[in-house]
Amino acid sequence: MLTEIHPKLPMRNKAATMDYYVHQLGFHEVGQVDYDGYLMLQKDQIQLHFFEFKDLNPYENYGQVYIRTKDITDFYQSLISKQVKIHTNGPLETKPWGQKEFSLLDPDHNLLTFGEAIIPQ
Repeated sequence: MLTEIHPKLPMRNKAATMDYYVHQLGFHEVGQVDYDGYLMLQKDQIQLHFFEFKDLNPYENYGQVYIRTKDITDFYQSLISKQVKIHTNGPLETKPWGQKEFSLLDPDHNLLTFGEAIIPQ
């Protein structure tokens, strides 16, 4: 029986990835051991893992994660107030498929899309 998923994304620099996710997005490190070339971060119920890929060309990286949220407008505004760069093509908007979404790129160009289902009125 499946219970959870922890996407694994590439990173070129562990310190830069940690800084972005902790200080910009509000994640924290999880685990008791600091593994060389590997990083585990969590925010609320979402856990992301990162593996070192020093030769990664960020402009050729197709890593993507879709994260479902609650209170997406508040989360979006909190990122804007911290001056987190939102993807040029991904500002907060209502999509035709019934989701309110926005996207951003991390330092290695992993695409993070956040979405919340719109409740019909």
